[in-house]
Amino acid sequence: MLLAAGGGRRLGGRPKALLEYGGRPLVEHAVAALRAGGCARVHVVLGAAATAVRERADLAGCVIVENPAWATGMGSSLRAGLASLEDVGAGAALVCLVDQPGIGAAPVARLHAAYRGPGTLAAAGYAGRRGHPVLFGAAHWAGVAAGAAGDQGARSYLAMHAGGLALVECGDIAEPHDIDTPDDLWRLGGG
Repeated sequence: MLLAAGGGRRLGGRPKALLEYGGRPLVEHAVAALRAGGCARVHVVLGAAATAVRERADLAGCVIVENPAWATGMGSSLRAGLASLEDVGAGAALVCLVDQPGIGAAPVARLHAAYRGPGTLAAAGYAGRRGHPVLFGAAHWAGVAAGAAGDQGARSYLAMHAGGLALVECGDIAEPHDIDTPDDLWRLGGG
């Protein structure tokens, strides 16, 4: 699942999904990473500028989930994405964020390989610190959704279940930096 609904408030209202990376919208890069990392079905949660994202980005083959409550924060997008996966009977959600261009197929593949059934709870680690992507087996979805509010996403759920969380080191293959402010745009090669 790709969370790509944000409006880029700290970027002056530039939706992150449409930022240019390698000559294409950033959302395409993230979808390609999920597919190349082993995700057969990719659900993309859109919100801000959803119509423009659909028009400008090649999301063929993706399940598009529109989150009308996107402005309330990442929590509502996570809930919408999990609901869409539940509707199709998926066994796990491997969650990536659209604003992390340094996350490619390799960390997705490592997290994908960590799946051990519906009770799986795993996250990419960077020098021992939890980051993205995150893998939630279906047994965790209700708890994740219940705690997903505002911009918190699954942070509180992951903290409460830290003892059962498998940390999959990815610092050797990815850079987990976010594109949040104009100062971060250099990570896109010119933004």
